[in-house]
Amino acid sequence: MTNLLLYQRIARQLAEDIRRGVYQPGERVPSVRKLSQQLGVSHASVLQAYATLEDQGLIRARPQSGFYVHQTPVLTAPTPDIAKVERPSLVTRGDIINQVLFESRREDVIPFGAAIPSADYFPLRALHQQISKVTRFQSQRAFTYMYSPGYEPLRRQVAIRMRDAGVVVNPADVVITHGCVDALQMSLRVLTKPGDLIATESPTYYGLLQLADVLGLKVIEIPCDPQTGLSVEALQLAVNQWPVKVLVITARLSNPLGGSLPEVRQKQLLRLANERNIMIIEDDIYGELLYDAGATKALKAYDRNGRVIYCSSFSKTLSPGVRIGWVLANQYQADIQRLQTFTTHSACSLTQMGVAAYLENGGYDRHLRHVRQEYRKNMTAWQLAVQQYFPDGTQMTRPIGGFILWVSLPAKVNTKDLHRRALEQGISIAPGIIFSNTDQFNNCIRLNCGMPWNRQTEQALMTIGLLADQLCQESHAAA
Repeated sequence: MTNLLLYQRIARQLAEDIRRGVYQPGERVPSVRKLSQQLGVSHASVLQAYATLEDQGLIRARPQSGFYVHQTPVLTAPTPDIAKVERPSLVTRGDIINQVLFESRREDVIPFGAAIPSADYFPLRALHQQISKVTRFQSQRAFTYMYSPGYEPLRRQVAIRMRDAGVVVNPADVVITHGCVDALQMSLRVLTKPGDLIATESPTYYGLLQLADVLGLKVIEIPCDPQTGLSVEALQLAVNQWPVKVLVITARLSNPLGGSLPEVRQKQLLRLANERNIMIIEDDIYGELLYDAGATKALKAYDRNGRVIYCSSFSKTLSPGVRIGWVLANQYQADIQRLQTFTTHSACSLTQMGVAAYLENGGYDRHLRHVRQEYRKNMTAWQLAVQQYFPDGTQMTRPIGGFILWVSLPAKVNTKDLHRRALEQGISIAPGIIFSNTDQFNNCIRLNCGMPWNRQTEQALMTIGLLADQLCQESHAAA
């Protein structure tokens, strides 16, 4: 708290008062003049604090009247239950995943299924300006090969950004990749061989299941808490019974649950990995989208033995189209670079140079502050809409960052059918079946909240709720 700026301390105290019920929904909070007198601070500090609370959706300004607590209903829907451990198996979901992804890419649908924010939330103009400058003034280098480990100024900028995740790394330790999935697949290829067993979160990112399928790896899914992430205890039981070679985990804002491992759990996980000689691949692609920046460090920040290979990218913050990711591979860096040299060489030279120029010229932190506020507001709006329009018995997560909401519908709802019916109405959702190699999440969906909240968005969520109600009624009638 002591490291917060004055206006941030004021905003935090008022937020706590609102959540404790000191100020009720619809009530007026102290005027700027009154609060500045009470606290002995400037009007400007109070105005900044109120602007912060507005961004968080806690208060609203009324012209000629003042600031009032926002009339926001309390979220009463419970969080989803924790999954159970099932036996390791080869991935059998490849065809279903490909089918769902193909259908969800239609340009005539509302893209609730893809974990890709709207272009409204990317700094496209600033990126375009920097790429144009690179094209104009450095064309000779921008339009030729750039071999592994990638563009040195970009690696330097990545090393600087890693400090925010609690990771101290030199530019020489950074390998630029063709996005985060590229980093993940190369890490798996240098750590495993066909037939090996990897552990992952449950539910998990479907792209990892696709990679395991391609690489011939067996997968065991470890239950996760929607708030605190992967169960270290369940992992301990799994490694006692099966020869787990690698754990793939998103320690901050897991996809799709949105859970984040607290520091004490991260350290427990690393102790277990060291004791059982298990390598960890950390996918931290959502880490910079925590609503309270720096609230949780990356797992890599606590790694003292080179146990964690760290992967991330700018796909969720700058643009998926730039295809810029990176990997910190420790003692496996030479293997990663060798593999990269004879496959993709490295990421696109032009975009590497353009992104480096954008990061060097500032604005990225300001952009992150803006999108975090937008995603926080969007998340609240989506949650309230799900609570209002979806069937009784619906559960949902409470993410502390990002733009992904996991929704568990009543058990009677088969979300593969819901996905099909929603597509007929021009709406894409991601059914739970693609996030697991088991059948535990067939009544779940993942929603992309990285879209501007408007009447069309609300209407689409209302439609999904109505379709889910229909499936509930049909199931009940057939029983």
